[in-house]
Amino acid sequence: MDTVRYEDLLPHQFRLRLAECPVAYLPLGTLEWHGEHLPLGSDAIISHGLMIKAAEKLGGIVMPPIYMGPDRSQLQLNGSQLQGMDTADVTTPHRQLDGSCYWVSEGLFMSLIDNIIEQLKRAGFKVVFADGHGPSRNSWVNHLIEREVRFGLRLLGVTKDFRQSWQSQMDHAAENETSLVMALRPDLVDLSQLPEDKSVWPQGVGGSDPRQANAIAGQSYLKSSIETLRQALNEVSY
Repeated sequence: MDTVRYEDLLPHQFRLRLAECPVAYLPLGTLEWHGEHLPLGSDAIISHGLMIKAAEKLGGIVMPPIYMGPDRSQLQLNGSQLQGMDTADVTTPHRQLDGSCYWVSEGLFMSLIDNIIEQLKRAGFKVVFADGHGPSRNSWVNHLIEREVRFGLRLLGVTKDFRQSWQSQMDHAAENETSLVMALRPDLVDLSQLPEDKSVWPQGVGGSDPRQANAIAGQSYLKSSIETLRQALNEVSY
């Protein structure tokens, strides 16, 4: 199987893949609490894994995941800072969830993305698709048009047209993300860490019950999302 990860490519392999398909895939991941049953790097594991499979089928080159991202943040009276799912309705009481270590301001994240896009343009890419962590996804999508004009590249993300058929990372550590990790890295999923009592909702988990997750569903989500990406890339002229 061809190597598709940027960091694994020899220069002649890079030149060949770039000439065949000048598409860069940028996984937007985090190091974030994803329930007691999923690894802290779930966002990156899913987005990176999906993009590797997409590159193997569609062409292009996969960048290393970004492990920093923006999210909502609240400064508490005691000086602590609650971030992301710390203050979600499904986190009771609101508190710092173990393992989250990813937060940067929206401004810093935008600057980081700008610099990455500039380097991807310098390397010769014509198209960049980015996706992953929800707030990072939203930040990317919100600035697509302006960045396309500024950098002269075609930029793709999970916009409204994608969302009609996109099935990757559509919840937080619930059935969708759990099934995806089970499909990509089953060795890292431990459903026994979740309460057996179905009336008890897992802390920091938003979406459908993760106890219903399975790898077959995860494979279906991956296949559907890659097909959506295929259709989008077919409409792009290099």
